[in-house]
This record gives sequence, C-alpha cells and structure tokens, in this order.
Amino acid sequence: MGMHLEECEEACFMAKGKVSDIIIGRLPIYLRELTYLAEEGREITSSQELGDRLGISSAQIRKDLSHFGEFGKQGTGYHIGFLSEKLREILKVDRVWDVVLVGAGYLGHALANYGGFIGKGFNIVAVFDNDPAKIGQPLGRLIVQDSKDLPKAIKEHGWKIAILAVPASAAQEVTDVLVESGIRAILNYAPVILNVPPGVRVQYIDPVIDLQHMTYYL
Repeated sequence: MGMHLEECEEACFMAKGKVSDIIIGRLPIYLRELTYLAEEGREITSSQELGDRLGISSAQIRKDLSHFGEFGKQGTGYHIGFLSEKLREILKVDRVWDVVLVGAGYLGHALANYGGFIGKGFNIVAVFDNDPAKIGQPLGRLIVQDSKDLPKAIKEHGWKIAILAVPASAAQEVTDVLVESGIRAILNYAPVILNVPPGVRVQYIDPVIDLQHMTYYL
C-alpha cells in the first residue's frame, strides 16, 4: 500500500537525517495542549491522552518527539512541565522575540491588540505604515511609525521577525525592504505568495484559502 504525500515527505526527510517541516509544525500544537493541561493543574500526561485530545495517534506523537530525544518513560508518561520546557527550547521560544508589525489597518489593529502573544515567546515592539493619517497615531500601547523609517529601525534594533498585514499589491515591495534590512522570518497575512531568498522563512495565513479547503468537504 502506498504512503500518503505527507508520510512520503517525512520519510524523505528522515532518510536525509533532517526533521520534516510537517513534524516541526506539530510541535507548537503539542506545546499548546501541554499548556492547557498545566493550567488544569496536571503534572503528568501520556501520548495516548495527548493523542485523544488532539486527534493525532499516540504512535505519531511518540515518533515526532523521538527525533529530539527521550522525554518520557514507558508506564509513567511525560512530565508536563519538563516536556513543555524542552519543546520551548526546540522551538526557540524559551526567550522573547521582538516582532515588528507592518500595516496599521483593521488587521494591524487586531494583531497589535491581540493578547495571545504574551507569554508565548513573542512581543510586538513596533508598528509601521505609510498612510499619513495613521502615522503618529496610537495603536494599542504603540505609536504608528512611518514606513520610511523601517529599514533603519530594523538594523538598529536587530529585529529578525516581521508580521506583514498590508494589501497584496504592496506585499512583495515591503517584503523586499524587510529582507534587505535583516528580517529572516515573516508571518504573511497578505493573500499573495512572496519571493524571498534562501534563508528567509515565510509562513502564510489566508482565511479564504482555509475556508475553501473546508468547503470541499461540505
């Protein structure tokens, strides 16, 4: 019986001694669920319990975690605090990353005021826009800055992560500026595929694409 596409991709990465991006993509889901368990006052969990809560097989969870070490004992399970700490280290969110937000429209407002970044390893420290009516105006606890000052600010502060909340027509131009200034990771809300050089990571968020994915099954 042939493997599914994701299984084939994982197998190819394993053969090369690398960890598949699909596996990396599941680690934050595990970390989030462990956080919920800790908030419930729990100290120990198992791959079976995590699998039941997440809709992922316990074997898959054990296999994913085994690429990074041994975190549990058979018959005992996982210590939630320890495993959470190790996953934060693996994902490099055992520190706080400064994030620059580009775009102060409706989406930018929502992101700047979103409390979900707190305690998760990220802090939006600046917001930029090119609209004269928005520049200098408060946005949450921040003041909207002129996009013309973006390259200088990135280089001065050493920011590496940006959130892109601009129209699709401006996304590539802004991306070029971000990359040239030193940004190495971009969370892109613009509905367009960005061209970036090797070494720059782009993560796409497009609700329309996700909705179209779901409606296929309706």
